[in-house]
Amino acid sequence: MTSDVEAAFLAGSALNSLDNLVRMAPAWAGSWRQRLALKGAAAAAALTGRTESEAQLRDAWYLRAPGADPGPAGNLLAAWKGLAERSPIVSPDRLRRVANLLGLRWSDSLVSLGEQFEVLAGSGQPAPLVAAAIATEAYRLRPDAGLLGWWIADLAIAARMRWPVAVPLLVTQAPGPAFRSLSDRGRDRPGGEGFERAICVALALAATDACRSAGEMAPRAARLNAATRKLRAKGAGEVIQLLLDEDCVSGTLQTKNLTRWGSRRLFERLTALEAVRELSGRASFRLYGL
Repeated sequence: MTSDVEAAFLAGSALNSLDNLVRMAPAWAGSWRQRLALKGAAAAAALTGRTESEAQLRDAWYLRAPGADPGPAGNLLAAWKGLAERSPIVSPDRLRRVANLLGLRWSDSLVSLGEQFEVLAGSGQPAPLVAAAIATEAYRLRPDAGLLGWWIADLAIAARMRWPVAVPLLVTQAPGPAFRSLSDRGRDRPGGEGFERAICVALALAATDACRSAGEMAPRAARLNAATRKLRAKGAGEVIQLLLDEDCVSGTLQTKNLTRWGSRRLFERLTALEAVRELSGRASFRLYGL
């Protein structure tokens, strides 16, 4: 796409659809955001030369022992999960924690990234341009902070749109055609000519994918809601809420009200009612989600 105006129009249209969805705040929005966070983490892993797939990241996070270190790839997922769980507010402590999760050496220069975030989020500029500006600022401060730039760009979009929680978007498009230079001389880099247009195209593609994902999850969530009324197991309510809030839940989840055997029977019942899907494809260590 060569026209800046056309790119901006596409981004605005897709962002409007996504904005309508976010403001509807469906009960399954948490699960939807976490599914997008998983895709974002897989894209981030690939950008850093790692080979973990979405399935492997899911295993690293959801099958680990409580409190156990999820490892470098799992930490990438933790960064994007946190993006999708908390208000779009930046503090030095939050930036430091995220930089650590992304495997980025901390430096005091990154503190000013948070200050610039506040300025840009309140500037009144269109959200795609705010995202481009903060990603450029991250690159200017630390050329090695590319992942942090994508992370904070999504946060800036949420702050500019006044969303309560960010939606993981841009990093999934980072290796794609949106950032292919029109001059056929490589990739559009932060701050370079064409970067704002590339951000608009990337945002249009990512928002469309996010809305498509929501469209797939909505009927599954409706079936889960219908199935809930047929459940009698003690502790089922807690599992249902986890399914609405998380990407997936272990098939052997144990709570104070539910044994692992009880969980197994509950998920068998939910699967029979077509209210959940088994996501791992394994016969053991199963994971269930919408």
